[in-house]
Amino acid sequence: MNSTTLGKYRWRVCALLFVATTINYIDRQILGLLKTDLSAEFHWSETAYSNLVMAFSASYAIGLLFFGALVDKIGSKLGYAVSIVVWSLSAMAHGLVRSTLGFGVVRSILGVSEAGNFPAAIKATAEWFPKKERALATGIFNSGSNIAAVIGPAMVYWLASNHGWRNAFVWTGAIGFIWLIFWWIYYEVPARHKKLSKAEFDHIHSDQEVEEVKPKPIKWSKLLGVRQTWAFIFGKLLTDPVWWFFLFWLPGYLESIFHVNMKETLGLPVIIIYSITSFGSIGGGWLSSHLIKSGWPVFKARKVSMLIFALCVLPIMLIQYSNNVWFAIALISLATAAHQAWSATIFTTASDMFPKRAVSSVVGIGGMAGSIGGTLFPMLIGAMLDHYKLIGNIGIGYNILFTICALAYLVAWTVMHFFAPKMEQVNLN
Repeated sequence: MNSTTLGKYRWRVCALLFVATTINYIDRQILGLLKTDLSAEFHWSETAYSNLVMAFSASYAIGLLFFGALVDKIGSKLGYAVSIVVWSLSAMAHGLVRSTLGFGVVRSILGVSEAGNFPAAIKATAEWFPKKERALATGIFNSGSNIAAVIGPAMVYWLASNHGWRNAFVWTGAIGFIWLIFWWIYYEVPARHKKLSKAEFDHIHSDQEVEEVKPKPIKWSKLLGVRQTWAFIFGKLLTDPVWWFFLFWLPGYLESIFHVNMKETLGLPVIIIYSITSFGSIGGGWLSSHLIKSGWPVFKARKVSMLIFALCVLPIMLIQYSNNVWFAIALISLATAAHQAWSATIFTTASDMFPKRAVSSVVGIGGMAGSIGGTLFPMLIGAMLDHYKLIGNIGIGYNILFTICALAYLVAWTVMHFFAPKMEQVNLN
């Protein structure tokens, strides 16, 4: 059956998820982009800045647990809407605060509310795509985090330069309300969607269970009793902090080590890095999907793909030997692309191993673990960078941190293999 006969509505849903993820990351990355200006105005040390990142990370962890259960209970459509309304308002509120404490408060609210994005998006993907297409769909919408880093710097630096940093927060935060209109009009689960053809409906459910109209949520205690949940937990715990390190410290690294003026360049080095990273997210999702279509077992396709991505992060250790900004950018680009390929694939393992009624809860639990790692890692980052800045060589601190990042994925892959060697699907009945 060709794609015209089959129908393409599921890819419209994927496009909505992509745009939402882009908005999500634009709103969270502004703090990192404006770190230099805000640190000067509010007199932040590296440790003080780390505390703000930790406030976001800790709140994000709580929010993932909350939204994971909420989305499974009220559905992806309403759950996503609740999330984006609150996170858009809290993003805009950054432009109103007058103190470091105020930043801490609004960052915490932003963290809780932004946590709804991935549980809702992964659940929607499980609802709208068969397993053989999920990794590609996840890779596409997950690439929104990279596109945000491509278009975000130029947008934010232009707004900050011409209208002040406060307006940069307000105008970028308001974008979410535009997306909400389209989401509410066009999204519904396949079983209730009036514009979905029977051919596409049958394709969506060709290798999975048909969703219940009102599925019963699964208790966390039951999910924590299976090894597959712990595989996902440790996979996120050990690798999510690496992405947050890139997201919040990369502009500062380029400015302090290579003396790049981010405002004058409108964030060009960051734009280049995340443009390349986008290929990692989509390509990573494509790889395991391609292997499955070629006849590989699902678990083997995911496992081999994730091992390849873990190995691609290792060269970031060489950054300590670089005195050339473009060589450093190339190494960072490879690592961030590999991370996004890993991220697209690990999200898909949750929908591989668990029924749809439990997917959001599992993603929430694993995401919470990743955010706990993202809360603890900044403590080390801030202390290390302040220490080496004090002795006049902050570059050593960054080199140690990049080495930790390089090894994190191989450790995570090994632990995941221990808990779920064949990633068998869980029976929760």
